[in-house]
Amino acid sequence: MSAVKSLGSRNSMHGLGVACGLAAGVWLGGAEAPTKLVSVGFSPFAISLCMVMGVFVARWTVPTLFKGTNFIFVDIFGKPHLIVWAILAGALWAVANTLTVFAIRNVGLAIAFPLWNTNSLIGLFWGWLLFHELRGGGTRNWAKVLGGATAIVAAAIMLGFASMHASTATHERAVSGVVAAFGASLMWGTMYVPYRKAYLSGMNPLSFVTVFTLGELGTMTFLAITLRGGLHPLEAELRLARPAIFWLFLGGFCWVLGDLFQQYATKYIGIGRGIPLSNTNQFWGLAWGALVFGELAGMQATSRLLVVAGSAVMILGALAISSAIAPEDEQAASQRVIARECDRYGLDIHQALAAQKGEDSSADRNRERAWWDYLIVAAAFGIFAWLAIGTRRLPLPMNLSWLVALTVVLLISLFGCGWLLWTKTRFC
Repeated sequence: MSAVKSLGSRNSMHGLGVACGLAAGVWLGGAEAPTKLVSVGFSPFAISLCMVMGVFVARWTVPTLFKGTNFIFVDIFGKPHLIVWAILAGALWAVANTLTVFAIRNVGLAIAFPLWNTNSLIGLFWGWLLFHELRGGGTRNWAKVLGGATAIVAAAIMLGFASMHASTATHERAVSGVVAAFGASLMWGTMYVPYRKAYLSGMNPLSFVTVFTLGELGTMTFLAITLRGGLHPLEAELRLARPAIFWLFLGGFCWVLGDLFQQYATKYIGIGRGIPLSNTNQFWGLAWGALVFGELAGMQATSRLLVVAGSAVMILGALAISSAIAPEDEQAASQRVIARECDRYGLDIHQALAAQKGEDSSADRNRERAWWDYLIVAAAFGIFAWLAIGTRRLPLPMNLSWLVALTVVLLISLFGCGWLLWTKTRFC
């Protein structure tokens, strides 16, 4: 009876992780739409900095809204060794996000998205090497993962070839765009190491992201100031971009929602499975780029076919990887890694194992709200309201019908997966 219960629990958490990965794909895809502003002359550094500021606001507002700062601080300071890892992850994210803006400028959203999503291969390697993912997974699971990885690489080659023949970019711009996209994939693939380390130690994703954002904002501010020649040129660019900053903040907020779903996917099904599944964001990036912004209109038929076929192959590869449910032996290998982390840092292994099942923690029992929780949420709404004043419509040709349709998909995924997380784990 206990074995049947254990199997049912494992399948249930796998299903929740898959749902989180799919919802992450929807929101991470939609979050990149405002970065199209780079194509009308806004600086990539100004765009990335504004998005990161929006991310900073969201990464404090959402956890405060759901759990409260008392919970967050108890959880963080109960595992202080993870603070530096979270800051490191945020720094990697900031560098990767800046590279994506350059990639979008040079080769477009529909092409750049699938290229940087080869980060799943990097994450897969780190998951196997450092956290024993797929150890004891069996021949069938290995076949799914390796077959999916091969499909992802093949799709990346197809998409890279298509970008070289796109009529919207010169050869030099296409090469630099491809390099930027692959650089982002390396940064983002490595960024998931701190994610997995945190969740094997029992930290809640809502706590992790609040520290994560310190690394994001600090690194992005440093890059923007130093690479733009100082503070004054950056201030001038931000003033120029003022009518569009609301949209960039909104993009950052959407990114946080997608990243939170991605964090929960990483927690419940690991790097090797969760990240490829969230990389279905390439499909949604393609949808926004092609349907809303008409990116594929200027391409030759052959290049368009390569983009669509490459995206489809990459999605199938990611789904093959994510469908490999961890058997008993792999679960045992994962538990040994949890025991290793707990022994190394003096953590309670029972709490760490319970967190893997979405169960309550000692930090979660501290539910009393502080007065400043309400102030944080009110300040976030105030910032968005202030930015909305004087905001103009994006200076880009857009198909409003498709814009509305894709926004509806965003809302359905948000409330659907959010409800699942709440009912199964109370956002643990």
